[in-house]
Amino acid sequence: MNLLKLNQLAKGKRGRISRVDGDDGISIRLMEMGLIAGEVVEYVGSAPFGQPATYLTRGFRLALRPEESSRIEVELVN
Repeated sequence: MNLLKLNQLAKGKRGRISRVDGDDGISIRLMEMGLIAGEVVEYVGSAPFGQPATYLTRGFRLALRPEESSRIEVELVN
């Protein structure tokens, strides 16, 4: 199993969420946006200067800051 943080995904790569760290408001908001265990997320790209980064999941795009995406652990998907 190859686990890494969502913000470590390379452009165009996909990962299956294994967990979201924390139980504070940010973590709850991430899960409310559909970032829950089992969902597949693709790193689409980032704005100039590297943030926010854009991810595709469930047919919509999300822009996340590094402090948000680093809370999400994913397993690489081929």
